[in-house]
Amino acid sequence: MCGIVGAVATRNIVPILVQGLQRLEYRGYDSCGIAVNTAGVAPPPVRLRRVRGISRVADLAAQAAEQGVEGHIGIAHTRWATHGAPAVSNAHPHFSMGAHGGELAGDAADDARGRVTLVHNGIIENHETLRRELEARGYHFSSQTDTEVIVHLIDSLYDGDLFEAVQAAARQLHGSFAIAVLHRDEPQRLVGARQGSPLVLGVGADGKEHFLASDAMALAGVTDQIAYLEDGDVVDVQLGKHWIVGAGGQRVQRAVKTVQVASGAAELGPYRHYMQKEIFEQPRAVADTLEGVLSVAPELFEAAGNHAPGEGAHATFGAVDQVLILACGTSYYAGCVAKYWLEAVARIPTQVEIASEYRYRASVANPRTLVVTISQSGETADTLAALRHAQELGMRHTLTVCNVPTSAMVRECRLAYLTRAGTEIGVASTKAFTTQLVGLFLLTLALAQARELLPEAAEANFINQLRHLPAALQAVLALEPQVIGWAEQFASKENALFLGRGLHYPIALEGALKLKEITYIHAEAYAAGELKHGPLALVTSSMPVVTVAPHDALLEKLKSNMQEVRARGGVLYVLADADSRIESADGLHAIRMPEHYGLLSPILHVVPLQLLAYHTAVARGTDVDKPRNLAKSVTVE
Repeated sequence: MCGIVGAVATRNIVPILVQGLQRLEYRGYDSCGIAVNTAGVAPPPVRLRRVRGISRVADLAAQAAEQGVEGHIGIAHTRWATHGAPAVSNAHPHFSMGAHGGELAGDAADDARGRVTLVHNGIIENHETLRRELEARGYHFSSQTDTEVIVHLIDSLYDGDLFEAVQAAARQLHGSFAIAVLHRDEPQRLVGARQGSPLVLGVGADGKEHFLASDAMALAGVTDQIAYLEDGDVVDVQLGKHWIVGAGGQRVQRAVKTVQVASGAAELGPYRHYMQKEIFEQPRAVADTLEGVLSVAPELFEAAGNHAPGEGAHATFGAVDQVLILACGTSYYAGCVAKYWLEAVARIPTQVEIASEYRYRASVANPRTLVVTISQSGETADTLAALRHAQELGMRHTLTVCNVPTSAMVRECRLAYLTRAGTEIGVASTKAFTTQLVGLFLLTLALAQARELLPEAAEANFINQLRHLPAALQAVLALEPQVIGWAEQFASKENALFLGRGLHYPIALEGALKLKEITYIHAEAYAAGELKHGPLALVTSSMPVVTVAPHDALLEKLKSNMQEVRARGGVLYVLADADSRIESADGLHAIRMPEHYGLLSPILHVVPLQLLAYHTAVARGTDVDKPRNLAKSVTVE
């Protein structure tokens, strides 16, 4: 899930690389580094120079300035560790000194001997085999990473032309990769390649400067002229020119388009952390996502514009008889909520699959399936792979609910609903989740309409409820002081249980996920009816039990489940609707929601759970926005 940036310019590109990395930290922040070719900025001999560290990107610029690292061509990387612990030796960029080049002695000493340097996002599945072959040829490995295999492989294949060496190396690699490569002896040239991991080409306003990056956000403020590379592409980037060879080995063109992207450099304002800011941005994010939605219409889902003539949303919704939802993490829980909606309102059979599991099991394909992917970034590797697998099985009706209009997910699905959450910087998703739910509810209504199950009066009522959501969310956010009281009690706990039923069971799952992500408290969620089938054995006075208790058809059964907890000395923390008749008492702490919201209730009930996780993390002193071992966008399997 690493982030990479590369640049060729007539100016010192170190500030550009650092800025790009700061915008890519959502992909990983275990370590970071920069490498440049010194041609044109330092007296001969030309050499590669590198600076790396396990601190955050903000410290990298100071490191580079202190060491005098400058260049007109360079590459940079921010890492989420897969192969090898977060350590300087495993940080990118990696060097190859050539066969029999000896052991590395530290970045400063290595600079004089480095021949090839490389950054990589992805996973090389055959790295062990390649490593043994390269070691037999005299190459010394100084890291535990799979990436170092690539840099030595390119060096072993180099015969005076870096572009040809990268092409040859790419043919030997199994797995996923986006790479950017420099060679000491070709100081004018930056070569990139992609297979399964995202990589974009940026063209500067003057037509001379060229850039590579994991996504367009890294280049915000530098250029808005972006070309999206495709799997199998190898790109040669030089001052004033570039060319691309596709998977077939033939010269190809990739359209350069104007892409407006947010810089991601949002100000915190009065908030302590981005997660808190993003929680409080939810009323606006939902309002923006609903902007212009005055009625239910299939055209709402044609944002991608990738469908063939006659295959638009109207025809698609009329042609499908089931829904398959593919997603990971928080987005998966959004899909689980949508299953209840789709089956209750649209009366369409719906299956929700964890994307990383779906593609590896034998499944029965139905070409009349609407395949729905959900992703904040639109670059989630497992979800993209699952989408492609479904397409290979003959399921061509595809739709994504996504927050990034320029993402691979939007480009590869025929239909799309673009949420407008804005840039989400905190790793733990909040506003992306609630806006996904809004998009999925609109999809539910659109499918119900196509199946003639949405009378005009019902449509008008649902649209009114959606339009009222921002105000309802604002009222829920006003509960923050009460949630802080809960968080103070949670801060000393090491385990927690979350309960929900029906439509709100996925919300309990999401609440548990938020708590474990940023507080490191072990938290599990169960359908409340399953208490007697195992979880009740865990209940003690030291294990808080959070219960999502809307006033719905399952309320009385949920109250019975709550009594089972109290009878075993458990302490309940209940999010109760105003009319649910649940009052605080000994062993029961209740927060009363401002109003009951029917089918849209999950969108409101998740907000106090987000706040609970946030304030508990603050009380425990964890790194809220960048929790350990996690990254914002999971771009590797």
